Amino acid sequence: MPPADKSSTSKVLHVFEGHPSFYCSNCSAVIALKDELISKSFSGRDGRGYLMHSAVNVRMGSKEERPLLTGVHTVADIFCVGCGDRLGWYYHKASDQSQKYKEGKYLLERERLVKDNAWKLDT
Repeated sequence: MPPADKSSTSKVLHVFEGHPSFYCSNCSAVIALKDELISKSFSGRDGRGYLMHSAVNVRMGSKEERPLLTGVHTVADIFCVGCGDRLGWYYHKASDQSQKYKEGKYLLERERLVKDNAWKLDT
């Protein structure tokens, strides 16, 4: 799924009823399907994060070079289209060859999400 762009409207566009999903902790807009989860062992700005293949109902901020734990990456913060809260970031580019697998993926901060549909997530 391609990244959301800045011209996204401010209404929630995607709903996945009946599918295990992650939701915005502030407004309950669906953000990602559980099936899109790659890894639970990432770090965000405010604690643990999830690396995801895709995210929906997000608006992307401006690209910037950011020093992260694994080196300098080109990222853009992502925001919920429902409420505007920052949810994490999108990896545009990794400078280190060993980090290239992150390109085109999303880091969603655990504290900014809730999971729905009574599924288990081992921590």
